[in-house]
Amino acid sequence: MMNNTLKAILLTSMLPFAANAAQELTPWYVGGGLGVNNYEPNCDMKTMKVCGEDDPYAWDVFGGYLFNDYFGVELGYRDLGRAEWVDYANKMNDVGVTGVSLGVVGFWPLAERWSISTEMGAMNYTLSNNKQWGSEYYSDSGVAPYVGAGVGYNITENLKLQAKYRRYENLDEDKLNSFEMESNYWGLELSYRFGTPAQAATPLAVAAIDSDNDGVTDDLDKCPDTPKTHKVDSKGCTIYIETAEQRDVGSIQFANDSSKVKSESYQRIEKLAAYMNKKPKSTVLISGHASDVGKADYNMTLSDKRAQAVAKILIEKYGIDQSRVEAKGFGITQPVIEGRTAEANKANRRIEAHVTGVKKEALIK
Repeated sequence: MMNNTLKAILLTSMLPFAANAAQELTPWYVGGGLGVNNYEPNCDMKTMKVCGEDDPYAWDVFGGYLFNDYFGVELGYRDLGRAEWVDYANKMNDVGVTGVSLGVVGFWPLAERWSISTEMGAMNYTLSNNKQWGSEYYSDSGVAPYVGAGVGYNITENLKLQAKYRRYENLDEDKLNSFEMESNYWGLELSYRFGTPAQAATPLAVAAIDSDNDGVTDDLDKCPDTPKTHKVDSKGCTIYIETAEQRDVGSIQFANDSSKVKSESYQRIEKLAAYMNKKPKSTVLISGHASDVGKADYNMTLSDKRAQAVAKILIEKYGIDQSRVEAKGFGITQPVIEGRTAEANKANRRIEAHVTGVKKEALIK
């Protein structure tokens, strides 16, 4: 067993670790473990006559320093428990090993909280045999290498639980050349890392910016640089309203008593069609008129034919949808020049095109 002086030295050496608890995780940690140990050879040896009752329970305490998150060094004290047997001389042997260990450890993360570890080092051990219930006590010391592996789980940032396996070699008693043992250890270890986990920095609140002063901040504004005078929606885009607009695109003249469209008039009809194609929501009223010559009923029919002739060209030649074109005759009811003079008759033999369109206008504050 370790004497009281050595225990005091070990515990005293751990005090600086505890005092070094800073405002973030430090590289220092301490811990302890408990497990079972099996010495080899023991009752498996042919030289052993009768096995006694083992005390296989082993324990250890340790302190460590991490150079980084993957590599560190550990100093500890270990008690590997005891084993009993009766040899062929009918003498009871009660052997146990204790000692100070020093080794390096490596860690590899597996998942968010899980990791695996490996270790290797040496144990400055004392082997004692209370032979014949202490009447033939003897002991020896030496250095035994060991290797180990483990699986760990971080309960918190500071607290870790590990399942450990260690293999010790050359636990020998050389004075009397009585023992040449190895050892297998399985156990659980709990360690505590000093310090407080660093808290994630709280981002400073940034004042919302509205670059175009439309009342919608830049992080939500889908339409930057909106004019200040425009009303906007929740995405910062101008709100538009549609208004009707009237447009008179002029008149087309006809020959006396005729509804045939003159060839020189097609240019005007083409311009009308082009305008309506640019304004897909627009409609047109083709109004036909006649001069005040002849009977009123005849002139009404003639004026209607003139309107229908122009509408047919718009629809069939220039592809304007029929639903957007209305043709209507007004006879002699709407003359541009009163009377029956040659000038009045020429001016009144006509059609007029009145376009109703939809105009988008920004809604002003």
